[in-house]
Amino acid sequence: MASEQLNLSNLRPAQARKDRKRVGRGQGSGKGRYSGRGIKGQKSRAGSHKMRAGFEGGQMPVYMRIGKQRGSTSKDAMPIGPFRTYSQPVNVASLQRFDAGTEVTPELLKEAGLIRSTRQDVKILGNGELSTKLTVVAHAVSGSAREKIEKAGGAVTLLREPKVKKAKHKPKPVAEQAEEAPDEQPAQEEPAEEAPAEEAQG
Repeated sequence: MASEQLNLSNLRPAQARKDRKRVGRGQGSGKGRYSGRGIKGQKSRAGSHKMRAGFEGGQMPVYMRIGKQRGSTSKDAMPIGPFRTYSQPVNVASLQRFDAGTEVTPELLKEAGLIRSTRQDVKILGNGELSTKLTVVAHAVSGSAREKIEKAGGAVTLLREPKVKKAKHKPKPVAEQAEEAPDEQPAQEEPAEEAPAEEAQG
């Protein structure tokens, strides 16, 4: 075959072609009557293989049965909308690769492959140890990370001032409320005078 010239008269497939089983061609074919789909039911109907993901036969699907956090501004909602932010975490152990005295900026972290983009905030976390003196410039830093950076002789510069949390109003204890309340007792009402009983008329 390799020696002779290839043309339309001597074309042959690499492997023998195997015809597929033609279903629904009578009882004697071996795949007649129900054509391998069984008796009735959803999967015996045309288009049954086109069911969408999460379809549970018409019953209430699981994504509708579970509770949801509504709104893009919800505290527990997914990071969506203009009021939700996402920060790229970098541990102090990853900063050990830089030389002493280096100013670690988001641009330098991107060059080192520690973050993907400089358009998103960078937060330094305290996982690991750091023994190199560095000046870290980031959008946020955790308390443990700041402690380890400063312990190594470095410094932290924030690109965005942290938000000051509003103090929650706590109800006063019952004892203080009792002290503030005036010691006044409500006046006792005098019993009303009983009307004289009417004399029986004979």
